[in-house]
Amino acid sequence: MNKDVIKELNNFLQGQYMGIHEYERLIKHTNDPEVKEELQKIQQEHKLHAIMVAERIQNLGGSAVDDVGIKGAMVETMNWVKGTSNQVQHIIDEAVRGESMGIRSSEELVKGDLDEDSRKLIEDILDTDRGHIEHLNNLLN
Repeated sequence: MNKDVIKELNNFLQGQYMGIHEYERLIKHTNDPEVKEELQKIQQEHKLHAIMVAERIQNLGGSAVDDVGIKGAMVETMNWVKGTSNQVQHIIDEAVRGESMGIRSSEELVKGDLDEDSRKLIEDILDTDRGHIEHLNNLLN
C-alpha cells in the first residue's frame, strides 16, 4: 500500500513544483507591486506544501521527487513558448486557471490510493489552494 501512496503523493508533489515554477514565471511578468506580493505569498505556500508532502513521502519510507517530471516539463515549455502578457488581468487569469487545474487533478488523486493521514494533508492543501483563487479574484475587484 505504501508504494501506491508514495506514487500518488509524488504525482501531487510534481504538481506543486509546476505551481511554484508557474508563479515564478508570472511574478517576472507583473509590474504591479500588490499583485506581485500576492503571487509571491501564494508561491511561498506552494513551496511549504511541497516540503510537507516530501516529508510525508519520506515518513512513508519513500523518496520524494524534486522536479516536475517529463509531462510537467512539456507543459512548462509550452507555457514559456506561449509567453505571458504584462497585463494584471491576464496574469491573474493565468494564475487562477493554473490553480483550478491543479485542484481538479488533485481532487482525483484524493479519491485514489491514499492513507488517511496523506488524504488529510492533501485535502488541507487543496483548501488553501481554493483560498488562493479567492485572493486572486479579489485583486481584480
